[in-house]
Amino acid sequence: MNTQTVEIEHADRMDRMYRYVRHVYDASRKYYLLGRDRLLRQMDLPSGATVCEVGCGTARNLLKLHESRPDLRLFGVDAAASMLETAAGRITKRGAGDRIVVRRGLAEQLDRREMFGLDEPFDAVFFSYALSMMPTWREAIDAALLNVASGSKVYIVDFCDLAEYPRWCAAALRKWLDLFGVHHRPELLEHLHGLRAAGRCELGLSMLYRRYAYIATLRRTDVAPGLLD
Repeated sequence: MNTQTVEIEHADRMDRMYRYVRHVYDASRKYYLLGRDRLLRQMDLPSGATVCEVGCGTARNLLKLHESRPDLRLFGVDAAASMLETAAGRITKRGAGDRIVVRRGLAEQLDRREMFGLDEPFDAVFFSYALSMMPTWREAIDAALLNVASGSKVYIVDFCDLAEYPRWCAAALRKWLDLFGVHHRPELLEHLHGLRAAGRCELGLSMLYRRYAYIATLRRTDVAPGLLD
């Protein structure tokens, strides 16, 4: 199966999954998508920063950021048109349309110029429980790093390995998450360490709630000629 087929199937699957779930998504997810608000609070964002959430869903996180930091210019990308329909309605209802822009697209195709008409790199890109749903998560991380300037950061909050929980509890949670296309990826953290070893970024890691989740901070350190910079 080629990459394009995987991308199309993933986008279609997201639309089918969230066509109805989007209406109760935020109310139901608050009980187990832990650490999202902590990430929003601890992101280091200068005044007037441009910030992009990849996998923005209903725009819950973007609206939270807008409430606390109305000076920010916020952007969101999601594969599911149904989720973006809900996001657009909420953004309009809050009167935030001049500060929050959302577009449909795949994470690995993130391009600030083509999607948003921005010449300058984002000051930050973040993923909130999105990479665990993406079959092309490696490419998604690469695209995020290419769309921030050297010295700027990519942030991730997602499920960890549940190593400090009873085995039966961890197994039950993973099985339940599988129903929603969410997959724990232990190789993802290994990949982040590999990016650091390759000189692509500085890496900070914080484990949350007995390794239920983690927050990763990738500060881009490489400057690759001919890329988006």
